[in-house]
Amino acid sequence: MSGLFIFYLATFFLLSISNMRLLTFLFAVAISPVLMAQVPATAPNNRLDGLLQQAQQLQLAQDPSWLRLLHFERRGNSEPARYRSQVDDPKFFLAKDGNTDAQTELDATLRGLFSPSPSGDAHTQCRFVARLAWLQEKLAFSQQELPVESCSEFHQWHDLLRAERVTLVFPAYYLNSPSSMFGHTLLRLDPGGENWTEMLSFAVNFGADVRADDNSMFYAFKGLTGGYPGTFNVEHYYKKIQTYNRDENRDIWEFPLNLTAAETQRMVLHLWELKEVLFDYFFFDENCSYRVLELLEIARPGLELTDRFGLSAIPIDTVRAALEAGLSNSRQYRPSKVAELKQRLHYIPEYLQPRVIELSRDPAGIQQEWFQALQPPMQARLIEAAYKYLRYKQTGEERDSKVAANSYSLLAGLKKQADVLPKEALIEPGPPDLAHGSRRLSAEAVSQDGHQALNFGLRLSLHSLEERAYGFLQGAQINIGNFEARIEDDADIRLQRFDLIDIFSLSASDEFFQPLSWKVITGIEREAIAGRERQTVHVTGGAGYSRSFWPQSQVWALGMGRLEYNSVFNHPVEPALGINSGLLWHFPQHTARIELSGEKFANGELRRRALYRHNFVIAAQQAISFSFERRWYEHHNSSRFGLRYQYYYSP
Repeated sequence: MSGLFIFYLATFFLLSISNMRLLTFLFAVAISPVLMAQVPATAPNNRLDGLLQQAQQLQLAQDPSWLRLLHFERRGNSEPARYRSQVDDPKFFLAKDGNTDAQTELDATLRGLFSPSPSGDAHTQCRFVARLAWLQEKLAFSQQELPVESCSEFHQWHDLLRAERVTLVFPAYYLNSPSSMFGHTLLRLDPGGENWTEMLSFAVNFGADVRADDNSMFYAFKGLTGGYPGTFNVEHYYKKIQTYNRDENRDIWEFPLNLTAAETQRMVLHLWELKEVLFDYFFFDENCSYRVLELLEIARPGLELTDRFGLSAIPIDTVRAALEAGLSNSRQYRPSKVAELKQRLHYIPEYLQPRVIELSRDPAGIQQEWFQALQPPMQARLIEAAYKYLRYKQTGEERDSKVAANSYSLLAGLKKQADVLPKEALIEPGPPDLAHGSRRLSAEAVSQDGHQALNFGLRLSLHSLEERAYGFLQGAQINIGNFEARIEDDADIRLQRFDLIDIFSLSASDEFFQPLSWKVITGIEREAIAGRERQTVHVTGGAGYSRSFWPQSQVWALGMGRLEYNSVFNHPVEPALGINSGLLWHFPQHTARIELSGEKFANGELRRRALYRHNFVIAAQQAISFSFERRWYEHHNSSRFGLRYQYYYSP
C-alpha cells in the first residue's frame, strides 16, 4: 500500500507542476496584448521627447525653410524677430498660436506625427506631408517609427498629378477685366518622360474667390482692401488654354523652369498642404504672382523672391524675378485665337481679305470662278482664314446649326488643300519680360506761361500709350499710382497731379474685329479756374472706336463724361460731357501722340485742349519725352512746353 500511495502522490505532484506551467502560460497569453500595448507607448514618447529636444537645440523653428512652410512674414525690425503667417485659415495650424509662434507649431506638428489619432486621412502625416518630409530630413527619424497611416486621398491626388517638371506661365495683359489688366501668373505641372502631352498637365493657380454678381467697381474695392479670400486650385491645363487663348483672346508665354525632380516634389507636397486653405487676397501685393513665388521658394530653399515685393507684385515683375534667379533661360509663345487669325490674314492680300468673310458665311464660294482662278496655296490660305474667323465669331455663343454646317464644309475643304497650305513661321511679338520696367521715375523741365518749373514723378505701374511698345499691347495704357510734384521758380513744392487709375484701351476695329475702345481716369489734377491753377478731384471716362489707317498707327474718337469736385464752382460737384480724339503712331525707336479733347460742364464752363507728345527711346529702360500742350479756358489760355527724362525699373 505504501508503495502505491507514494506512486499516486508523485503523480499528483508532477501533474500539479505541469498544470501550474500551463496556467502560467495561459495567463501570460491572456495579458500579453495589454503588455504589448504598454511597451510601444513608452518607446515613442521617449523618442518624441528626444526629437522635441533635438529640434529646440537645432533651432529648427527659426529655420527659413520652416518659416516658409508656415508662410511667416516678419513684422517690424524688433529683436527678437516677430512673425505672423499670411495664411488666414485656422485649419492650417495645429497649435492655437501657430500662426504667430513657429516653435509651438513645430512642437504641435511633431506631437501630431507621433500621435495615433486622429486616424486615416485626417492624421497629421496625411495633412502635412511637406512638414513631415522636412522634419524627417532634419531630425533623421524613419517612417517606421510613426503610426501606420495609408493617406489614401493624398496618394490618389499625387499619383494623378505625376509632376516631375514645372513651367511658369504668363497669360498676357487683358484690359477688359480688372483682375487681369496686369496679366497673370500660374504654374504648369508636367509629367515625366518624352511622350507627355499638355492634356496630361495640370495648372496651379491662386485666385480670389469672387462672387458671380460682383461688378467691376465692387471687385476693385474688395480686391484692394483684402475683402476676398484667395485659394490655390489645381485643374487641367487645357482648361486654362481655353479660357485665356480662346475666351479672352490673350497670348500666353511659358517659361520652363529648371527645378529638379526633388524640388518639384517638395513643392507638390506643400501644395497638398494648401488644399482648400484660405488666404486674404490683395490685388497689388498678396496676389496670384506673389503666391506663385512662395511656392518656388518652397521648392528651392535659399531663393529670395518675395522679399523685394513689399509694396506691389506686378505679374511681369515676378516673372523677371524668377528669371533673374536663374530658374529659366527659355520661353515659348502660345498665340491667342485672335493673334493666330491676324497672322493668317497677314499673308493674304488686302483686296482678297473681304473674300474671307464671304467664305465664312457661304463656303459654296469655293466653287466660284474667282476662287478657282487663285493659285492653290492662296486658296488654302483663304479657306483656313475663313474657318478660323468663323470659330472666332462663335466664341461664347450658343451652337448654331448653320454655323456648324459652314465650319464642317470649310474644314473639309481645308483637308483637301492641306498638302499645299504654306507653313509660315510664327511671328512672335516682343516678349513681355524684355519690356521696360513697370515703375518709372521722371524729371521734367517745364515752361508754362512764362514761368519755369521742375516736375518730379513716380509711377508705380505700368505703361503709357506713347512709351516703348515692345512687350506690351499696342494701344494699351495702364497707369496706376502716378504721382507728380512741381518745384516752382519760387522754390514752392506742390502736388501737380495724382492719377489713381488711368487706363486707356485702344483696340483698332476693321472688317474682322469691332472692339470697343475706352478710357477711364480718376485722381487729382490742376486746372486753371478763375485766373489761377487749383486742385480738382475728378472721375472721367468714355468709350468709342479707333481705326488703323497706316501700319503701326491708330486714330480714335471717344465720347467722354466727367464728374469734377471743384471748390470754385457754385455746386462743388459738376458733371460734364465732351470728346477725346487723337492719333498714335509708333516708329521703331520713337512714338508720336496727338490728342484733341474738351468738355462742357452743366454750369456752362468750357475747356479745350490740344496735346502733342513725342517719346524717344534711348535705351531699353530710358527715354526722353518732349511735349507741347495748349489749353483754352473761358477767361484764360495756357501754353506748356516740357522736356522729360524717364527711367524705368522693376522691384
